[in-house]
Formats: sequence, C-alpha cells, structure tokens
Amino acid sequence: MSLSASVALYLAAGAGALPPVPAPPVKTATVVATQETFPVGTAAEDAADDPAIWRNPNAPARSLIVATDKKAGLYVYGMDGKVRHFVAGGRLNNVDLVDMGRTGVIVVASDRNDEAQALLQIYRLNTQSGELTALGSVTGGQGEAYGVCLMRSGRALDAFSVLKHGAIHRVSISFGKDAPSGRVVQSMQLATQTEGCVADSRTDTLYVGEEDRGIWAFDLGKKVDQPRLVAPVDGKHLVADVEGLALLPKGNRGGWLVASSQGDNAYALYRLPDLKPDGRFRIAAGQFGSTEETDGIALMPGRFGPGFPSGLFVAQDGDNAPAAQNFKFVSWRDVVKAIGSVK
Repeated sequence: MSLSASVALYLAAGAGALPPVPAPPVKTATVVATQETFPVGTAAEDAADDPAIWRNPNAPARSLIVATDKKAGLYVYGMDGKVRHFVAGGRLNNVDLVDMGRTGVIVVASDRNDEAQALLQIYRLNTQSGELTALGSVTGGQGEAYGVCLMRSGRALDAFSVLKHGAIHRVSISFGKDAPSGRVVQSMQLATQTEGCVADSRTDTLYVGEEDRGIWAFDLGKKVDQPRLVAPVDGKHLVADVEGLALLPKGNRGGWLVASSQGDNAYALYRLPDLKPDGRFRIAAGQFGSTEETDGIALMPGRFGPGFPSGLFVAQDGDNAPAAQNFKFVSWRDVVKAIGSVK
C-alpha cells in the first residue's frame, strides 16, 4: 500500500486527526509618530477621543487639529502639538469639520451630556487665531450621542449623528443670521453599538463602524434600510472593536478607507472603491510613544510642512502613561512606504 493510501485509510478510520494548520498572520507594517499633541486636561481617565484636521492651503505647516476631551470639551492644536485654544463643553465625544466657504470652517461635535437626547454642538474655527466660536446646537436624535461626521454638498451641510444604540440620523444644517438650525432628513439603523463614521460625497456613501461586526456602507441616494457589510470583523485584518474611520480620496472613486482595529492596536486599510483589504499598520514607539486602544482617527492628503510631505494621519492614543491621553501625528508617506515594504 502506498504512503498516501495509508494516510487516507488512517484518517478514514478515525484513528486520529492531524493538528489544524494555523492561518498565516496578516502582515502588519510599523511606523512611528513624528509629532504628538500636549495631553488633554483630564488625567488618569479615558478622555481623549476623536480628532479632525483643517489643512491651511496657503501655509500647510500652520494647519490645525481640533480634538475632543470627552470629559471636558474641545482642543485646538497646532502642527507643533501645542494647544492653541480650548473651549469647555463637557461630554463632547466625536468631532468633524468642513470648510463651508463664506460661512467659514464649521466644526461639529457630538454632545452626550444628556444621554436621552443627542445634540450636535456647532462652532466656527478662526483659522488665523485657532479659536473656536460657539454658534449653537441642533438635534442629533433621541438617544446617547456617540459618533459624528460631515458631508458638504454645495452650500448644504449634512451631519450624520451616530447614536450608541445603533441609530444614525442625517441632520441637514442651515446657517442664517441667527443660530444655525437643523432637522433630521433621513434615519438609518444598525443592530448593535456604533460610533465611527465617514462620508464620501463623491459616491454619496456613508461608512459606519459597528464595533463588534464591522464596517457598513449606506448608499444615501438609495434604500438606506439595506446597508452592505463591506468590511466584516474577521479577527485578522480587522479586530473588534471597530472604532474610528477615515477616508483618503483619490480621483473620482479611488483612495483608501482606514479603520482603527482597536482589538490589536492596529489600523486597517481598504482600497476604494471595491473595499478590498489593502494592508495594515501599527504606530510603534520612537521619538514619541506608541499608540494603543485608539478611538478616533483622522486622515487628510496634501503637504503639511516638511515632516508631512504627502498627507497627515492623526490617531488618538489610549495609553500615553505616565501623562494623560493625547493624539499622535504620522506622515502618510511613511505609512504607504511601510505597508509596501511588507506586502
């Protein structure tokens, strides 16, 4: 009897089973932060959460980062990581911003001070001084506010209010002479806890992270009650909890969708438009510390000064001991180079 036949007979007889062959690990690149922010004011707690980036087109090295201390309010940081401004707001969880032309750079933060009634707090960012001016608040829907992301379409501004229990409300925000006004124009629902979101105005698509299941895509111009699970939690490329989401657009439909794979302290990339997994990376200790348990992330293309020649990635650091939590800055060129080297 041949050796192969003997092995087949052995297995068929149930005499034993060969040990399972473990799946090969997913290759994960390593980069280091080249700048970090001053720690948030709330010490010894899970406080820093979510960043948003404003790029100065005329002087990129003077760009600004707005970020939340979810126990206290909003910070504005310069590219040197120093605090430019702080505005108290209590439990402001996530934040996003968009340049609305004559209306100015508008900042919107999710307000969970009242867990039964979500609010969206609206500010205008003075891009010269770095100061935030409160404009007012609008409804974010019934429930506890968690995530928020913005999408501009011409003069219109839509905010997506993501609630902890899985509801997502599209809020149309208008700006007049008085306080801004907002109304819910569309509602969506996922089954379990949600937070991170990002909108792609090129394709009218909203991406939302359901922490234990993965990333869903809502086609906003179609039936939003039929979302697509485009990036499931698989324990390899994307590890629960799914936290912050960010988008780097390229051309009419291309670029990357990036997610905080919080369960293994990494960041997962998906190539647009087909959402194919396209590498992952971690931020390791270097001149500045590593990042762990990242909640919010932000990503923007373009030059941000000599240290960031082709894009800026900002990640919340959930363990910045012995100091309070903060945010780390990484050159996107370094990320692309590192991922390419391990593929």
